[in-house]
Amino acid sequence: MSPDRLGTAVVAAATALVLGTSISTFVRRPAGPHRAQASAATSARESGHYFDRAADPARTVVRGADGRVVAVLTDGARTVRLSGPSRDFAEPRYTARHVRTNAWVRLLPRPWTQETRNAPWFVQWLADARADRSPDVLAVMAEYLHGAPARRDRHGVRVAGDAEYGPVSADDPDGRAENSDFYDYLGVPWRFPGGEVRAPARKRYGAADCSGFIRLVYGYRMGLSMRARGDRRPGELPRTSAAMASRAGGTVVARDRNGPPPLDQLQEGDLVLFDVDPDDPAPITHSGIYLGLDDEGRPRFVSSRTTANGPTFGDLGGAAVLDGPGHYARGLRVIRRL
Repeated sequence: MSPDRLGTAVVAAATALVLGTSISTFVRRPAGPHRAQASAATSARESGHYFDRAADPARTVVRGADGRVVAVLTDGARTVRLSGPSRDFAEPRYTARHVRTNAWVRLLPRPWTQETRNAPWFVQWLADARADRSPDVLAVMAEYLHGAPARRDRHGVRVAGDAEYGPVSADDPDGRAENSDFYDYLGVPWRFPGGEVRAPARKRYGAADCSGFIRLVYGYRMGLSMRARGDRRPGELPRTSAAMASRAGGTVVARDRNGPPPLDQLQEGDLVLFDVDPDDPAPITHSGIYLGLDDEGRPRFVSSRTTANGPTFGDLGGAAVLDGPGHYARGLRVIRRL
């Protein structure tokens, strides 16, 4: 915000260290004609919230009166990392490791900007989001792991439950065909923006490949807009992993075309995108969602894979961790926050 828009604001600045990044804390006391912004900022302070700014990526860190991080909101992204009750995620069929995290990942109604903290709706949104214990992004992901019970909506459509990767295929080197999208899992046609309708394939019912799984979680369940395959217009959630890396919505947190990018700003709910198929000319060939640190302190992600025949954060066919010398750790190229 430029100085002339601050009016007669009094700015108190302090420097702190959060997530390894130097940040500045600002408490503004607007005056004059900026009453709407002043009201929102005052309400935030009265609720015990303080706002820090951090860089790389540009983001707002919300703190409580005790200094603990309440929420992280990244410029250009809709996903918000909220601090809440800790939860355990386990998948004993495919790994002995489990993930315990206090992160809850929810979506803002629009991409975050630094000025959004002054929006009249934001204080109430934050209070509601912090109190919300309905399934968030991480819990929704777990609803498609091996053995997850089926759940149907009021129309009888199975919207959750153990998902497969794709039908058996003798033509695929891994034994199962890709190209199963979220509407194949659901078994219902889907109308995309612009009017294009895609129909599910019967043989793909209950299946979602790696990018189809991301669309199932973030698109169908969490409400991000999606594009049909072949639609190259920028959008929040295109069809393929390569398109998600290059033109999905949100903010690129880290990218390296030649090797794994740094993980220091990785956050639960981030998309992780990989180049792991030497026979595929696409620059990105696999995608997943970061879940959190496991009980050995290693960063685990969930993705739909042929080896586990569906979504997993297990180790069959390669450990689902982002550090070390493993297959996926070496193939990581892009981290994107939707």
